[in-house]
Amino acid sequence: MAEKTTPKITKTEAEWRQMLTPEQFHVTRKSGTERAFTGPNWDNKDAGTYHCICCSRPLFHSDAKYDSGTGWPSYHSPVEAGAVTEHKDRSLFMTRTEIRCADCEAHLGHVFPDGPEPTGLRYCMNGTAMSFKPDEEDG
Repeated sequence: MAEKTTPKITKTEAEWRQMLTPEQFHVTRKSGTERAFTGPNWDNKDAGTYHCICCSRPLFHSDAKYDSGTGWPSYHSPVEAGAVTEHKDRSLFMTRTEIRCADCEAHLGHVFPDGPEPTGLRYCMNGTAMSFKPDEEDG
């Protein structure tokens, strides 16, 4: 059986600018980076899911979040396979692996091979690129 594909979410630059704050637009649509220790939820320890600020796709769950000491939200793995995509980034005179939202191509951050188990990866994300939704209370 063929794998189901979802069409990419596309908007014009004007549409993205209208729905995002200037900082969110800079980070997600222009591959910017927020300053360390300044973005939303970098130190959030509540249980919940982090979603793409542009399209609301679930990206990372708090169970995978850890304090990397970098000042950016860091995770050892996405919420599910296929939530994010990897792209070569050769900016700043180095080669890194950029992470984007699989649905809308929003720039989220980068992944590095220096994270904890179980994956050994550190998804170092911009908090500005994500919103947080707490887990619902049982009962």
